[in-house]
Amino acid sequence: MGKGKLAKFADMEKNPLVVECPFAVLQQGEFSLKGRWHQDFFHNDNPIVLELGCGRGEYTVGLAGLYPEKNFIGIDIKGARMWTGAQEALRRQMPNVGFLRTQIEFIQHFFAPGEVSEIWCTFSDPQMKKATKRLTSTYFMERYRHFLADKGLVHLKTDSNFLFTYTEEMLKANNLPAEVCTRNLYAEESEETLEARSFQTYYEGMWRDRGIDIKYLRFRLPQDGKLEEPDVEIPLDEYRSYNRSKRSGKETAK
Repeated sequence: MGKGKLAKFADMEKNPLVVECPFAVLQQGEFSLKGRWHQDFFHNDNPIVLELGCGRGEYTVGLAGLYPEKNFIGIDIKGARMWTGAQEALRRQMPNVGFLRTQIEFIQHFFAPGEVSEIWCTFSDPQMKKATKRLTSTYFMERYRHFLADKGLVHLKTDSNFLFTYTEEMLKANNLPAEVCTRNLYAEESEETLEARSFQTYYEGMWRDRGIDIKYLRFRLPQDGKLEEPDVEIPLDEYRSYNRSKRSGKETAK
């Protein structure tokens, strides 16, 4: 039997790798680590990389183990899920891992201009009904501009054809070229996709076992220029993903 939620929340409060800051706390004043993640948390000057909607933190911990020259912060509001990665990073004494428990909608309040070098959106909910909830929407891109270095990297790794196509169209609408764009990541063993292929989560393997190709897209986000939402009709995904709300009328494959 897994550890109960209350016990996990207690562990999270004691874990030095975890920072918890719900919006109610943020309203009381400026976030103390904003502009000071390098000095006060990581104690180095290495680039900071965010994983948004990190879930159990597998990807945050996995990439941090493979790329010790970078600092990784997993961000999510689901503390009971995040507990898994936070405990693993603590057990392994990983100095380049951190977790921030908060709503991603308020992410611009947690980092200073230019403090973050890269953003990963790994298997995030495609949010097919509302564009402003998609982590690759212009709504979120404007928030990322508050703290992402000029022309900093944004990575999208997803099983969702809908989210991938939407992001492609968003880039086209704003004349933002993709550095890497593939609908079958593991069929293209190039140097440009090495980092995206370097770690695979448990559920990613399950999607691949179902015959679902993994898509990957990487681009740079400039600070200047007005961003426009794409005005296109995108076919909905025709399946359900693990641990996500229902995407269509079709049942999950057995």
